[in-house]
Amino acid sequence: MANSMSKNSTSKRVESEKVVAERVNGWAAMIGFFAAIGAYLTTGQLIPGIV
Repeated sequence: MANSMSKNSTSKRVESEKVVAERVNGWAAMIGFFAAIGAYLTTGQLIPGIV
């Protein structure tokens, strides 16, 4: 019974780490998206420096 409790608490810790990782990934994706929009609006190119 002690093993199942230990496994359960470890699982909850891993799951919370996954939630944090996904949240950070989402923020990074939003920053990248808005950076691409800003680059396009200011330069007219999706990737500045490349046609």
